[in-house]
Formats: sequence, C-alpha cells, structure tokens
Amino acid sequence: MAKPTFKANPIQVQVPASSANLGPGFDSFGLALGLHDRYVAQVLDDAGLDIDVAGEGADELARDEKNLLVKAMNKGFDFLGGRPKGIAVRALNVIPHGRGLGSSASAIIGGLVLARALVLTGNDKMSDEALLNIATEMEGHPDNVAAALYGGAVVAWQEDRHGKSVAQSISLSVDTRIRAIAFIPSTAVATSKARKMLPETISHKDAARNSANAALLVHALTLRPDLLYRATEDFLHQSYRSQAMPASYELLTKFRAAGVAACISGAGPSVLVLHTGNEAEVAELVKSAGSKFEARPLEISPTGATLI
Repeated sequence: MAKPTFKANPIQVQVPASSANLGPGFDSFGLALGLHDRYVAQVLDDAGLDIDVAGEGADELARDEKNLLVKAMNKGFDFLGGRPKGIAVRALNVIPHGRGLGSSASAIIGGLVLARALVLTGNDKMSDEALLNIATEMEGHPDNVAAALYGGAVVAWQEDRHGKSVAQSISLSVDTRIRAIAFIPSTAVATSKARKMLPETISHKDAARNSANAALLVHALTLRPDLLYRATEDFLHQSYRSQAMPASYELLTKFRAAGVAACISGAGPSVLVLHTGNEAEVAELVKSAGSKFEARPLEISPTGATLI
C-alpha cells in the first residue's frame, strides 16, 4: 500500500459516552449517552508528538504515545498505510474515567476516526466495519465501541470467520421517550478487576432467565419502554461483582425494589437508570440516591462519533 497523503487542516471529532450490558446483555448491548468527549488532531511537518489533555483524567493521562487516543490514531494510520512525521492532539474529556461509562471506548473510536479523517481517501480505505474491528481488538469487546461509533443502542457480537474473530453490530432505533440517569460514585473500579470476579459457570435456570430478558430488552428499547424494568434484570454478572462496588450494588437493589429499571453501567461502578419519567420523578430518583453519587440526567445520543 502506498504511503498515505495527509490533510493539512486540523480535524475535530466528538464521541459519546456509552453504557454496556444494560443488565442482561453482557458484552453485547451498548447504549450511547449524551455526554461527549472532544478531540482535535493535526498532522505536523516536523517529527514528534504535541499532546494536551483538559478535563477528566487530565492529571493522570499520558502525554506520549502511551496515551490511548494516540495509540488508536497510530493503529488507524498503520491500517491506512503509514504514520505522519508528527501530530498535535488536543483532548477535552468530560466522560468520567473508570466508572463504566465508556471513556476508553470514546478515546479509541475518537483516535481511529481522526486518523481516517486526516488521510486523503481515508473513508474509502477504512470502512466503519474495519474501524469497529480495530477498536474491538483494542477494547477487547465490541459493545461500548460500537455504541460510541454508531450512536443509539446497539447489539454487538464477534463471530469466527476462517479462524479470525470478526466484530459485528446492528443498531436499534431507541424509543424517543427513553432517557437515562447516570449515578456516578467518586471511586473507580477497574474493568479487569470486575471481570475476574465472574464465575466460570452459572445455573441453567439463570442462563434461561438471562436469555429471555436480553431478548425482551430489544423490544423494550425500541417499542415498549414499560417493559424496561423486567428487561434490565440480570442473572449473569452484576451480583457476582457486588463486593467490588457495595454502595453501587446497594443503590441498584434499592432502585429495583422500587420498580425502577436500574442496572450497573458496564463493569461499574456507575448505576444507570432508564426511564420515561417527568422532571418531578427524576428529581425524586436523584434525591433518593443520596450524597454518595453524582446524578447526571442524560439523553440517549442518537449519533455516534461525529466530525465537527
């Protein structure tokens, strides 16, 4: 492949936060939320990396090639035929880190979209499906990255093709009445730690109930929000992770006991509520959560990564 020709002008992209699993849809369901990180990148004539980060995680994130946004850009450039001499990158992060709201997926998708946009004919050389597969390879699973790329709700999976794992995704048209509230604790939980708490096997009964709820979730998200409470009940992963996030699990249990469609967002520890309530009902939910959580009412983001 010939070395790519790069565009000289800066490119800016915004990428939504995302919540994965939504209860029973472990590693398969994703939902884009109306909270966006923004990234700007420009190719430089001189060698080197000029990176600045503001907002969430600004004090902790790397300012070199270990930065996840830059890693993703370089993966994208490699796919497209080669890297530029240098790049300048600016990140304005608003998605909380380590809270189960897709901050890493946002950075990965943002970096890949920027790389594609900075290369002349990049859209011809890298399809959305190719981009999704690079992102899934980096993230480890396709649910968050698919939601960040496409927006709305997605069902994502990986299938074997000639011995190679290929990520796929379909988009669901979310009922416009549905909105979300993210209840965000001050402490983080590493996804890797949360995954290690999952059992190798579960009962046939729990597997059957989980399968039924995951199927019902498609219908609830698209046509029947009144079924969200039943459809978000999980038997596969949330209870097994409770010791890593006791306050979150306590809030989840409290909400569900009151008939609220609540779930752990991704690997946690944020709690996500899906609802069709009015302002007074939202205010009551926020009040009932107490002071351990920051409550953020959020729209569902109908669009994914968008050049601006």
